[in-house]
Order: sequence, then C-alpha cells, then structure tokens
Amino acid sequence: MSITAFIIAAVIKIVITIVVLLTAVAYSVWLERKVVGRMQNRWGPTRVGPFGLLQPLADGIKFILKEDLTPPHVSRGLYILAPMLAVSMALTSIAIIPIGPNITIGGYTTPIQITGVTNAQGQSTDIGIGLLIILGITSIGVYGIALAGWSSNNKYSLLGALRASAQMVSYELALGLSLVGVLILAGTFSLREIVQQQQTQSWFGILPGWYIFPQFIAFFIYLMAAFAETNRIPFDLPEAETELVAGYHTEYSAMKFAMFFMAEYANMVTVGCLASVLFLGGWSGPVFGPPIVQSLLPVLWFGLRLFFFIFLYIWIRGTLPRFRYDQLMAFGWKFLLPLAIANIVITGLVVALRA
Repeated sequence: MSITAFIIAAVIKIVITIVVLLTAVAYSVWLERKVVGRMQNRWGPTRVGPFGLLQPLADGIKFILKEDLTPPHVSRGLYILAPMLAVSMALTSIAIIPIGPNITIGGYTTPIQITGVTNAQGQSTDIGIGLLIILGITSIGVYGIALAGWSSNNKYSLLGALRASAQMVSYELALGLSLVGVLILAGTFSLREIVQQQQTQSWFGILPGWYIFPQFIAFFIYLMAAFAETNRIPFDLPEAETELVAGYHTEYSAMKFAMFFMAEYANMVTVGCLASVLFLGGWSGPVFGPPIVQSLLPVLWFGLRLFFFIFLYIWIRGTLPRFRYDQLMAFGWKFLLPLAIANIVITGLVVALRA
C-alpha cells in the first residue's frame, strides 16, 4: 500500500464522517422540533422546504449572517476558546467509534471510522483502547462549558457553568462504571472486538449475543447518565431558562452560540453510537443482495439503532419535567453510583463462578 493511497483513504473518511455527522446534528434539531411539536399538538417547521426539511439550512445561514457580538466585560481569549473547545471535543469523540465492518478499497482494508493505526502489512486497524479514549475526550468537553460561564463575567452564566461542571463530573462516574460490566464480559477495550463478540454468541440459545440482555441494569444506568452528561431534559439544569436566563451561553450570539448546540447534539450522536456498539450489537443484522448492498447494509442497521436513541432523547424531552438540582445530584450519587458498583460486583462474581 502506498502512502498516497493511505492519505487519500484517510481524507475520504474524514470528509465523509464530518459531513455525515454535521448533517445528522442539523437534522436531529429538525426531528426534535417536529416530534415535540406533534406531542404538543402543533406543527413544528413547515415553511422552509417540504415538511420544513430545509429549516436546518435556513438556521445555519441565519447564524452565519447574524452579528457576532462580544460583550466588553468578558475575558476575550477564553470567551472565544470555550465554544471551540466544546464542539471540537464533541466531533473528535465520534471519530473513534466504528460504525461498520472492515471494507476493502483497491486492496486496502480499512475499518469504517476516521481514526486507526497501521499494522505491519500497511493496513488500517481500529484502536485497541478506543473506549478509554472516548471517555477521556468526552470528560474534557466539560471545560468548554466551565470556561464559557467563567469568561462571560455574568453571574447567571457562572451558575450555569458550575451546575454543568458538578453535574457532568458526578454522572461521569456512573457512566464509566456502567460500562465495566460489558468490559468484564467482553475482556477487551476494543470497540470492534466487542461488536464481533456480540455477533458470534447468543444468550440462552435464543437471544442475540447483545450485551443489553445480561447487562440491562448497566444499560439503564448508562442511559440515565448519558442524559445528564449531555445536559438534556430532564437534566438540563445548566441551561434552565426559568432560573438562569440561558445558563452558561447567555452572553453568546451568532455562530459561537450555535457551536454549543452543535456540541450538544453531536454528543447525543456519540452517546447513541456508543450504546449501539456496547449494548445492541453495533452494526449486526441480516446481510443480503449484491456486494455493494452487503457493504452498506451494516451501516444501515447501525443507523437505525442510532435513530432509536435520538428519538428516545426527544421522546423523554417531551414527556418528563425538569428535576430540581438537589434531586439531580442525589439521583446520581445515591442511586446510580451504588447501583453501578453493585452491577460490577454481581457481574464479576457470575463470570468468576462460570469460569
């Protein structure tokens, strides 16, 4: 394999992934407005394009053309850095998640993901510690919110940033511990190997080998912690409009304001992708038809799982009211964290007894 082919393949993967991710982010907003509108007996976007499908494009143009104001009392460097840090960490974390099996292009075998390492044969493979890297990158994302609130020199923004920091640090523990049970069963940190193990085994001879069946409690903990990590209703305390104006992004406008929401919806996509890989078999599903269809079907099955999680996010938003802040912290520390530790202990004991 030549270095030119390697660079071309890498660039193609980067462009495709970024375009697909940003498009998914934009239309997640459209889907949320339509679904919540139906739940609340209203229409949602209808004016721009058929069924309002061009509304994300119109919103993007609006944010680009709006006047970008920088208040005089802010700490300018950190004020500008904060949204860039938030969106860059959100976009980077998705790069490590495999969304399909290995494909071969012109004799060059590569996994369907941006990042990878090259083996002795010059072929790209996935990162063996991908899960650890994702957890590390997503934990850095809290700095974008914390810096936004502090640099704005606004008491409401600062309170929102403090809430976000405490919330994300607290629920990061439960989220990380919820994945330990899966790692005990799989015996690896490689996301691709975890998917392959789910494809080659079954539970009780009738159920698919997905880890959601033996790790249903861990899946529940992961789901609740993910809602809190992405600051979504019913855990959207950092941007509670009725209490904090808009929280940590009160002083932001135009594209810097939009970047925080891009980061939020990109994190939703990352959470959905990671849940699909760890609990729902990744891209596993029936494969049939000509070779080109066989190559695309796994990505389709993965996309359907991701759509389920995005819809679940929206459904919860239109259903549940916001928690109080003391309820939020108590739920994370007094319920989810002990439950995650208990799940680890029970899973470890079961694996040890079976061995």
